[in-house]
Amino acid sequence: MAKKRILVLSDSHCGHKVGFTPPRYDYETEYNKKLFEHRRMIWDWVHDEAKKRGPYHAMIFNGDAIDGRGEKSGGTELLTTDRLVQCNMAVEAIRSFKVKKIYMSYGTNYHVGSLQDFEDIIAKEVGAEKIGGEDNLEVNGCVINYRHHIGRSSIPHGRHTQAAKERLWNVMWAMRGEYPLANIIIRSHVHYHTYCGGPGWVSIITPALQNYGSKYGGRIMSGSVDIGFVVLEIKGKDDFSWDVPILRMPYQEPLSL
Repeated sequence: MAKKRILVLSDSHCGHKVGFTPPRYDYETEYNKKLFEHRRMIWDWVHDEAKKRGPYHAMIFNGDAIDGRGEKSGGTELLTTDRLVQCNMAVEAIRSFKVKKIYMSYGTNYHVGSLQDFEDIIAKEVGAEKIGGEDNLEVNGCVINYRHHIGRSSIPHGRHTQAAKERLWNVMWAMRGEYPLANIIIRSHVHYHTYCGGPGWVSIITPALQNYGSKYGGRIMSGSVDIGFVVLEIKGKDDFSWDVPILRMPYQEPLSL
């Protein structure tokens, strides 16, 4: 059976000042010079690293493609407040990887719309095979269960617990005979990467495409942020591997007295 390679991306937050931004929509000002440099760095790095590991049979884009209206910060952190423009940015970003088969999941209501699912627009434009809240994709007999949302942990060792919890719930649903037992579980949302697993299964929390630097993250949250993506290589049900390239941003020099 021929090995198949799946590219897993999530949390691009297109439209945010530290979001994943196609060059055509990007701009530099004196105020955002460093942010502009970082956006270009992330865009180039992600594409270079993804190209090294391709080509891909399919892509899973696992939610929060756009950042939304940014109500909590009054829109002050956005490159554009127009969610249709944000959708166009996300469409261009997804298409830039040149993967023909695309599967998507819905992100959080705050970012992608509570009354209208703006990611439906993106899914239609990129010709996605499916967009849903939670789905299962079978590849060479291996089942991938993917959904955007997962609980966040504020302690380092608790991050693995969230990933393990998703595996246990999957097992319990499978025991009821209502859903397939997954070999690979994919979750996103929290912008950090971790995983746990055992024989024949792994539960992965994906890194994000958005850089750190939001007001919420910089002033409220504790913890680390991971920028990157996931590549799955699947030969059979119990014969798979994964690679998670992570970008390390430039060292933050301390203030000097």
